[in-house]
Amino acid sequence: MYAIVNIAGQQFKVAKDQYLFVHRLQGDEGASIEFDNVLLAEDGGKFTVGTPSIEGAKVSATILSHLRGDKVIVFKKKRRKGYKKKNGHRQHFSKIQITGISL
Repeated sequence: MYAIVNIAGQQFKVAKDQYLFVHRLQGDEGASIEFDNVLLAEDGGKFTVGTPSIEGAKVSATILSHLRGDKVIVFKKKRRKGYKKKNGHRQHFSKIQITGISL
C-alpha cells in the first residue's frame, strides 16, 4: 500500500514505516501529525484517484528530528566590472517517519 501525498507544498510517494526529509514542519520532535491532502492511493492493485484529493484519506507521521541540509554556495560575478557577491544557504528540514495510511 502506498499513497501520493502533498506535504508542505511538495508531493511525495509514501509507504508505511518510510523515512522522509521534508521542508521544516511546525511541531516538536516526537509529535505526531496527519496529512489529509492525499492525491492518490494504491491498495493491493486497486487505485483511488482524488479530484483533487481523496476525501477521508489521511497519512499519519511522526516528527523524528529537525535539522539543516548541506550548505549551498551562491557566487555571482560580472567580469571586468569588479562585481563579486558570495552567499551561502542551508535549508531547514524535518525528518519524519510515516506511521500509517488510512483510506
